[in-house]
Amino acid sequence: MFNHNEIAGSELFKKLLRKEIFLGGNRKLKIYGRLNCASGKRMKRENRVFFTSEKEAVQNGFRPCGHCMKEEYKKWKDGFI
Repeated sequence: MFNHNEIAGSELFKKLLRKEIFLGGNRKLKIYGRLNCASGKRMKRENRVFFTSEKEAVQNGFRPCGHCMKEEYKKWKDGFI
């Protein structure tokens, strides 16, 4: 998990190009989602974290976003995750 405030812009860009970062999340709300999610783009930088996989996000106690990850969210809500 990478905190947005702790990573330089150029390093973040390199990780995105190398596809080392797949998901973003809100550390206060404990929600993760796709990087192109409209909800995720509105969050404050100090709350934003990045994950290398969905497994990493779940291991850190995050739940799927209800906007950009509808199927995963439904499974989580129904208690399958």
